[in-house]
Amino acid sequence: MSGRRLRGSAALAWLLLGSVPALAGPIAPLRPQVSPPSPEFLLVSAMELAESGRMREGIRALEELIRQQPNFRLAQLLYADLLAARSGVRGIMADAEDPRVLELFDEARLRLDQARFNPAPGSVPDTVLQLSAEYPYLVLVDLPRSRLHLMKNVDGYLQPVGSRYASIGRAGYGKQVEGDLRTPVGIYHVTGWMEDRSLPELYGAGALPLNYPNLWDRLETRTGYGIWLHGVPRQTYVRAPRSSEGCVTMANEDLEWLRPFVEKTRAPVVLADEFDWIPQSKAREERREFLQRIEHWRRAWSAMDSEAYLDFYGEDFVTAGLDKAAFAEHKRRVNAGKRYIDVTVSDISLFRYPGERMILAEFTLDYHSDNFDFAAKKEQYWRQDGEGQWRIFREENR
Repeated sequence: MSGRRLRGSAALAWLLLGSVPALAGPIAPLRPQVSPPSPEFLLVSAMELAESGRMREGIRALEELIRQQPNFRLAQLLYADLLAARSGVRGIMADAEDPRVLELFDEARLRLDQARFNPAPGSVPDTVLQLSAEYPYLVLVDLPRSRLHLMKNVDGYLQPVGSRYASIGRAGYGKQVEGDLRTPVGIYHVTGWMEDRSLPELYGAGALPLNYPNLWDRLETRTGYGIWLHGVPRQTYVRAPRSSEGCVTMANEDLEWLRPFVEKTRAPVVLADEFDWIPQSKAREERREFLQRIEHWRRAWSAMDSEAYLDFYGEDFVTAGLDKAAFAEHKRRVNAGKRYIDVTVSDISLFRYPGERMILAEFTLDYHSDNFDFAAKKEQYWRQDGEGQWRIFREENR
């Protein structure tokens, strides 16, 4: 939307209420989930009312919203523009070229898109095939849509708990190097909570730090640090869709809503450049197939069948400085000196890694043999080879 030159009366109302093809179609009616109604509910309700010709009621909804959140810039702008539209005078946003105004247009579009979004009942995000019971909740951030979803773990599948608007990096997403102003794409974990009083006002109510760079980022030599979920300065309600230095930012009240679900559980946070909602039956079948692969890998290792075990690893496999040949030589030598090996895996999570054509398997590994025992959290990265077979190409303990 950047660079669009808007003319005519009530330019913002014109943009929001159906004159742009990307916004064509009815806005799905919302129902308040809390009392009093949330700011987003009031905002989208006002747009819906104005679209249906009930301008006066839309203005009243915005008046209530502004009383709740006087620093909500988009609500203030829409309120002023609807007043202009009702009076029949030239719109106050005519000929708008100010980048700050265009950012508000973009925020409005994103919020409306979410209001119209209605996944099929029982559908689940395709990014998570299984979530270990050690994680009661997961955060999924839809980066292109500036949307954060809190999901509850129910028998390894995800059920929606709530959804909130969230801002991302000024340069978008796909972080590669320190200072590129992009939000990472990947799978991370909350590492704790940083109190408001220990942070500058920029961070608002506090921050939930993430473990960026993760193992995959380091393997890909990505740099940077300090990627957090955090609040906003108190002189504003939210920030523009693309406005941070790479963090995900939320309204302070939304961050405080999220915090108790994720603060103490190392909750996974999926920062996704794209994902689909799929039927749970499809997710169930894909989960079954991948759990079966991991079980066959485990059995081959426990049986000390070195060749069957090594067949699970791709020719491009690398771990801890070893390529496939060196790794194979090491495993054959170790197995030859054992009388028995017993390997168990538990706490399995399976992710379709965002931005990559691969599956990340995270699990707890317990290894016992006649002369050595160890336990570790393991990360395995699987992808299909040229023949379509899923093989491990990276594997690390953490």
